[in-house]
Amino acid sequence: MGVVALVLVGVYFSVAFGLRTWLQYRRTGDSGFRGLSGRVGSAEWWGGVLFIVAMIAAIGGPVADLAGLGAVAAFDVSWVQVVGVVLTLAGILATFAAQVSMGNSWRIGVDANESTDFVTGGAFAFVRNPIFTAMGLTGLGLVLVVPNVVSIAGLLTLLVALQMQVRGVEEPYLRHQHGARWDEYAARVGRFVPGLGISRSLSPNERRR
Repeated sequence: MGVVALVLVGVYFSVAFGLRTWLQYRRTGDSGFRGLSGRVGSAEWWGGVLFIVAMIAAIGGPVADLAGLGAVAAFDVSWVQVVGVVLTLAGILATFAAQVSMGNSWRIGVDANESTDFVTGGAFAFVRNPIFTAMGLTGLGLVLVVPNVVSIAGLLTLLVALQMQVRGVEEPYLRHQHGARWDEYAARVGRFVPGLGISRSLSPNERRR
């Protein structure tokens, strides 16, 4: 299944990064790429670095499988791998759909001095970070396709990176940019899963800190 997993990874990168970046540039003249945030060694910086490591591991898992690295026995079952392919394809489609929901506000990374439209429609009406939720689903699917230690480590790294990026970069930025509108939105919409990760509204004094 290593070849299948590599093809899926290639499709994911092509759609989620290549196609979406091309569409953004064609529409706005801006690729949307903002890169790593924060000073070197900060939590924000580590979130970006871990995300890159997770992307490398997404390739490394299938490569390791082709090189002969054994799968975790409990998951080395044909039907599990089929489920993995389905989840991966669903994750790819969900990632692209969530990216499209952002319209011209879509970015890779955050520029603290930049202000974009506050998107709460489409996939963002159900969870605050649907792109990252879809990425997690894609990562889980790939682990089921090639369930070796490299793939599993990559998924765990991805989950940590997403938490750090969202909690340390994305949501503080949105709260700073959109204030009370963000607080109201975060108080009713879950962070990654509907109904989970609801944030309490901040008082005006807390918001100014």
